[in-house]
Amino acid sequence: MIRSMTGYGRAEVSGARLSLSVECKSLNHRHLDIAVRLPRAFSALELDARRVVQGAVQRGRVEVGVSVASVEGAPSADLTINMAQARAYVAMARRAGDELNMGGVPTLQWMLEQPGVITREEQATLSPDESWPLLRDGLDKALGELCARRETEGAALDKELRALLAALREQVSVMSSRGPAATERKQQRLRERIQALIGSTPLDEARVATEVAMWAEKGDITEELARLRAHMEEFARLLDEGGPVGRTLDFLIQEMNREVNTVGSKADDLELSQAAIAAKSTLEKLREQAQNIE
Repeated sequence: MIRSMTGYGRAEVSGARLSLSVECKSLNHRHLDIAVRLPRAFSALELDARRVVQGAVQRGRVEVGVSVASVEGAPSADLTINMAQARAYVAMARRAGDELNMGGVPTLQWMLEQPGVITREEQATLSPDESWPLLRDGLDKALGELCARRETEGAALDKELRALLAALREQVSVMSSRGPAATERKQQRLRERIQALIGSTPLDEARVATEVAMWAEKGDITEELARLRAHMEEFARLLDEGGPVGRTLDFLIQEMNREVNTVGSKADDLELSQAAIAAKSTLEKLREQAQNIE
């Protein structure tokens, strides 16, 4: 089936020490544009994360955000003690006590509370064997939800596109049925104009027939309608085939619009002109919907 370019997915995954919240959202874009925001502990995995996204979607602006939290009961960061700093604090406290005759011994609690004695990393240090499986699991689940929503919206787009394509076929049928009548009317008008110009002079039927044929050929829309039908059949085939067909559908709509414009410029019949105008309106609606397709 076809897929929309808009979607949203979110997943929560947990490891031995950390839990990850992965959020993926996608919007319309002419090409595939990926933006990944990872916590510092996972920053080295950005290229790997991009490859996972590229394997899941082919088109659209995809934004991936990852946040990290510690698992309850597990430290979220490494703690270290600066023993040199601790000795300096203790020595300073003892010297001050001796000089001021205050006595006493610094307590362990007091020493640990001094600045710089205990330091904590902003985030836990993770090995690749621990960080990548956790991130990959979260990405797979979030992207799976995102793609499922893109498919759901794609099913609705497919229904709308097929309805518009059916309307376009009816409009092309009207143009096809009015084509011969328009050509015959052109021929008749040309004869009348020639007769008005030459007055009572007898017509050279062979010459008139040649001029009429040349004029009718210039106004003939048979080739345009044939190409238009071929484009419509290809459009329907792509909808049946599914997959990332958005760019091809965009191209076909441009080509169909080109043919309808030519038919409209050649039209010399009210109903034919109205059908061409209606077809242009239908093609614009098709284009608006196709812009949402991956």
